[in-house]
Amino acid sequence: MPKKSSPSFEQAMSELDAIVEQMESDQLPLEELISHYERGAKLLNDCESTLGAAKKRLETIKNAGTKSSSTPTTRAQTNTPSSSDDDEIRLF
Repeated sequence: MPKKSSPSFEQAMSELDAIVEQMESDQLPLEELISHYERGAKLLNDCESTLGAAKKRLETIKNAGTKSSSTPTTRAQTNTPSSSDDDEIRLF
């Protein structure tokens, strides 16, 4: 039997919402409630894993951008005067 592929994050969230709605309706027999709970727990775990991976990717991107923009520059590169008496803040 082929392994089922995991649903996308959005599909998992949608299915999770539907499961919660069904469980809150108080119309399901106990065995179905347990089955829905198990499925919901798996979907929740999948969603948390996806969000964790996305957060790590965003942190990596953020850190890469911070490292490249925080490289030291010399006065020649910034074209700012070297006068120590210059209290004016230069933006450009």
